[in-house]
Amino acid sequence: MLRNLLRFRQIAQRTISTASRRHFENKVPEKQKLFQEDNGIPVHLKGGVADALLYRATMVLTVGGTAYAIYELAKASFPKKQD
Repeated sequence: MLRNLLRFRQIAQRTISTASRRHFENKVPEKQKLFQEDNGIPVHLKGGVADALLYRATMVLTVGGTAYAIYELAKASFPKKQD
């Protein structure tokens, strides 16, 4: 039982340590230049088209949700007349 547990730990450690050996290119300096550039674009839109689409979708959902909430509150504040 103890041997199996020790063997499992060795396999787990070997798997974790080999998985972390992958090297990725460091893109942080490029991103820092992009976001620190003074070009008049707000920082939340400097990421490109994807940021612009996410921003617009967020605005549409926010405005639409607010309008719907106000509509429902107005509808609830004026109850239907009973005939």
